[in-house]
Amino acid sequence: MTRPALTSQGRYRPAGRAVGIPPQKPGTGPAAAAPAVRRADVDARRWPDVAQVPSAGRARTAVARYLASRALDRLALTGPSGRARPSAVGPQLTLHNPDAFHRRISRHGLIGFGESYLAGEWDSDDLAGVLTVLAGHVEELVPAPLRRLRGLWVPARPAADRNTRDGARANIQRHYDLSNDLFATFLDPTLTYSSAVFTAFPARSESLARAQHRKIDRLLDLAEVGEGTQLLEIGTGWGELALRAAARGARVTTLTLSAEQAALARERIAAAGLADRVDVLLRDYRDAEGRFDAVISVEMIEAVGADYWPAYFTALRRALAPGGRIALQAITMGHQQMLHTAATHTFISKYVFPGGLIPSREAIAEHSAAAGLRTLADVGFGDHYAETLRLWRERFTAHRPAVTGLGFDPVFQRMWEFYLAHSESGFRSRYLDVRQLLLTEGTR
Repeated sequence: MTRPALTSQGRYRPAGRAVGIPPQKPGTGPAAAAPAVRRADVDARRWPDVAQVPSAGRARTAVARYLASRALDRLALTGPSGRARPSAVGPQLTLHNPDAFHRRISRHGLIGFGESYLAGEWDSDDLAGVLTVLAGHVEELVPAPLRRLRGLWVPARPAADRNTRDGARANIQRHYDLSNDLFATFLDPTLTYSSAVFTAFPARSESLARAQHRKIDRLLDLAEVGEGTQLLEIGTGWGELALRAAARGARVTTLTLSAEQAALARERIAAAGLADRVDVLLRDYRDAEGRFDAVISVEMIEAVGADYWPAYFTALRRALAPGGRIALQAITMGHQQMLHTAATHTFISKYVFPGGLIPSREAIAEHSAAAGLRTLADVGFGDHYAETLRLWRERFTAHRPAVTGLGFDPVFQRMWEFYLAHSESGFRSRYLDVRQLLLTEGTR
């Protein structure tokens, strides 16, 4: 896959790229510590906003220092002078460079908090734990009077990240075309990059592939996919859902904007002897052609962007044959949180998913109904995503030598671990959920 955004326009380009998927090994035990980073060693061309501590006025920095220190101490995440508490029971955060940490927060808020981690200015013995505590108290971190002034210090999303046809292709490439080999280091052998469904907690790494198949089979059952079904999949991934649908006897058309995903999906489908049942197309969902008995889209809506949700649901409805069924898997957040996030440039939108936005259940209901669709089922399983992300994070850190060998530097590795831990914390704190929905033609 190509490179994650360093700025809203930039890409990360690893120094080298190996060919082929590294051997898979289950993650074992707690995740390894993040690689140490000295800001002086950060490549300023790749990571301009990490290499440079922003300038900030004394008064503004003093306010940030007071608010951050007060919050971290109240949540028992740090002890005196920003150090970990010697006998603490819960997760701990250790500040290595308090001045830079507070300057970044004062200037760039939560983006600065993440960039400070990338720069090695703070660490934690339990990154996901620290972020879960913060996510659970996110509304309390800034006093209410200052929250009303968020527009003065929170940056807006760059217009260049909008998901026009050209913009969507560029945004997808900046994440999903990073390197197939990179994703293979932390995904299970099915190469499924969405929440699994487990039978027991805590989930074990060796059960991840079975849990992914369980999730896929639930979606196929929801859409009633079987022998002779004409199925449209929006968002191919690396082809596992198309493979299982074709093995049931379905005829599958699957759409993606990622050239690397498409190439590997075709290889896997051909190797399984199912190429005659699956067409993998490099095509925007807005350009889908034909009508289908079933449509499935797994965690695709998050990449669409709020401006294009009407077009997304219209495309789903247009592709549906009379009596057909649509199965969606979607990450969701609360409606007010979604409205705030939609107007805000975040760490995730800057470094991981440019142009993306997680919808609320209300937004999904509104836009699907406006397109002439009716919701027949809606089931949440956020705890399963938290476990999926934990396993991915443990596998990623267990494969650091392979990631380094692919040309991804320590800053990228800290960024990717922060992204996985940040996402896990959203589900553990119930700030986020993931849901499977069944839609059919007709309004409420």
